[in-house]
Amino acid sequence: MATLEDLGVSAFINIVSGFAFLLLFAVLRIQPVNDRVYNPKWYLNGSRTRSMAQGISKFVNLNIWTYFTFLNWIPGALRMSEAEIIKHAGLDSAVYLRIYILGLKIFVPISLLALMILVPVNVSGGTLLNLKKEVVFSDIDKLSISNVSPGSQRFFVHLLMAYIFTLWTCYMLYKEYNNVAFMRLHFMASQQRRVDQFTVVVTNVPNVVGHSTAETVDEFFRRNHPDHYLIQQPVYNANKFGKLIKRKERLQNWLDYYQRKFERHPGRRPTTKVGFLGCCGRRVDAIDYYQGRIDALNRKILAERQRVLKDPKAIMPVSFVSFDSRWGAAVCAQTQQSKNPTRWLTEWAPEPRDVYWQNLAIPFFTLSIRRLLISISVFALIFFYMIPIAFVQSLANLEGLEKVAPFLKPVIEIKVIKAFLQGFLPGLALKIFLFILPDVLVLMSKVEGYISLSSIERKGATKYYYFILVNVFLGSIITGTAFEQLYSFLHQPPEQIPRTIGVSIPMKATFFMTYIMVDGWSGIANEILRVKPLVIFHLKNLFLVKTERDREKAMDPGSIGLPENLPNLQLYFLLGLVYAVVTPILLPFILVFFAFAFLVYRHQIINVYNQEYESAAAFWPFVQSRIIIGLLISQILLLGLLSTKKAANSTPLLIFLPVFTIWFHYYCKKRFEPAFRKYPLEEAMEKDILDKASEPNFNLKTYLADAYLHPIFHEFECDEEMGEVTASKSEYGQESPYRCESVPSPSPPHYVYHYEFEP
Repeated sequence: MATLEDLGVSAFINIVSGFAFLLLFAVLRIQPVNDRVYNPKWYLNGSRTRSMAQGISKFVNLNIWTYFTFLNWIPGALRMSEAEIIKHAGLDSAVYLRIYILGLKIFVPISLLALMILVPVNVSGGTLLNLKKEVVFSDIDKLSISNVSPGSQRFFVHLLMAYIFTLWTCYMLYKEYNNVAFMRLHFMASQQRRVDQFTVVVTNVPNVVGHSTAETVDEFFRRNHPDHYLIQQPVYNANKFGKLIKRKERLQNWLDYYQRKFERHPGRRPTTKVGFLGCCGRRVDAIDYYQGRIDALNRKILAERQRVLKDPKAIMPVSFVSFDSRWGAAVCAQTQQSKNPTRWLTEWAPEPRDVYWQNLAIPFFTLSIRRLLISISVFALIFFYMIPIAFVQSLANLEGLEKVAPFLKPVIEIKVIKAFLQGFLPGLALKIFLFILPDVLVLMSKVEGYISLSSIERKGATKYYYFILVNVFLGSIITGTAFEQLYSFLHQPPEQIPRTIGVSIPMKATFFMTYIMVDGWSGIANEILRVKPLVIFHLKNLFLVKTERDREKAMDPGSIGLPENLPNLQLYFLLGLVYAVVTPILLPFILVFFAFAFLVYRHQIINVYNQEYESAAAFWPFVQSRIIIGLLISQILLLGLLSTKKAANSTPLLIFLPVFTIWFHYYCKKRFEPAFRKYPLEEAMEKDILDKASEPNFNLKTYLADAYLHPIFHEFECDEEMGEVTASKSEYGQESPYRCESVPSPSPPHYVYHYEFEP
């Protein structure tokens, strides 16, 4: 059991490491050589270009004054308004920041009440002194509900606080759900015309003998949606074509490198060896060699493109279908198209940059099998991780472990080792065990077959949340209790075991305090330092970057990381709600996290992150429901805890809290969730009427024509360096069905390239 001294050691280590990370960041970010690491967002949107600094100033900042103003990133992070953040980074980023503000709005008043009322009530209990021989406890546990004697009238104070905390949390959740729903509808209404507003994705297209997939789709929608159907975009299986395009990009990088090298030294033509990795073989002119390889590859690319376009088997049983109005698309996306519910499945098309192309053609039956197998795998993974979690908990409860394994006592009792093991190592070890897990769960979500990156990330976040709930929270309590009280379990009457468990549950607060300090303090400071992207960028810059194009690609702005950050945020809400009544001293640790993380992520969203997609805050219902789950868990645990404390008069009154919380959840679900799931026909019609009045001659068919053409075809068609491959006439003497016209995109940085498809 961690003592105050152990927590002091942990706090000292985490505060010092966090301050060191922030100081190092403040120095590194003002160095010109690191500008693309700490400000990639401004390079991507064109606000910054290649630095004009020369000599040593190109790498090191020689302005001494900037080293004395190294903390100016803090007011810079707070200067931009929410409306400006929405315009700069999108609604997803702005709403993500609101989660931290919501945490502060909920827990600042709760913390004040809990610390002023509950802590004095708990301290005056004194029951742990009478149980000193039965359970292991520390001075911190004297501040918890465990210190209140069984049957005490003081439990009515805890009961009253539970009601107040629940009502306040529900009130803030209602207000925030209302605000976010309004922001989403306003964001969608104020947007310019977007291709995904007119398009649905159709999967499980049946195979009709004698008809191609494109002909089948065209015939079906002309018959069932004759007034609004406009065009369709078949989806091609272009995996081989994509590999050829990537190979050409690598060769083009080498050609650019040698051409720039020749420009710097025009009197000497660069050469290279044609053998393995350029290390052996005969020496040839590098520019001619790579130009020749690119020309040969262009011919292969042209042949492969012709094969893909002409081979009926290359067209997958899925299509993007566009309509002449938002109203027509809304009717199609939100209704069943066939008597057979497994065919002609329609849903709103993701925006083009949000599409996960590899999953578009997975059949309905295969999807069901995949999701069943992944569910079983996730279930097994959760319980497999109980083993390392139990080991971590053994480090957090050394006194209990000594009773089971007394031979470890001489080593454990060394003061420095004991303080380090109990105060810092458990949280760090748990963080390490969870390091690669979000990526694994996102990969599982991809295997499940979701067709958009946003859906994949939300499903990955859901899996990670339940993993954290079972392993980090419930697993820590259960395994910690088992180690800590094993000795008492074996040496007391069976009827006393529930009482021992009820007393020991709040004692796990010390472990969660150390975890919050490691993950929520040092971890957030490490996030702003960006150690991994910094090292990778400079390694690429040193060994791989040959051109400005390579340097652009070496930047790794990253994104918010919803699959990992949302579940972690929801864990902090859960801990705050559970321990607000049980161990209020934990709440200040959570407040520090919410305030510090808000500041750091605001800076990162403004200067670093570049979201891959914009879902218009579609993840908010998941945030709301997870906080409700945390609220229910806190009420159930408090109910179980009081049942072991002989609080017969106050415990039954807690039954109304879960009932009220469930009613509140379903009320909010019916009241607000349709704004996140469906597009109102009334609003769709209003937008259509407004568009026709403002731009009566707008050519919507041309605008939508190839918005959902596979990205590799875009690269192929509009690559200015592909010469004969992008000629307006094909090798058969007919006009190419693709004509490249870059127009302003409705969803930057996606670019729309117009073409007319001829079956």
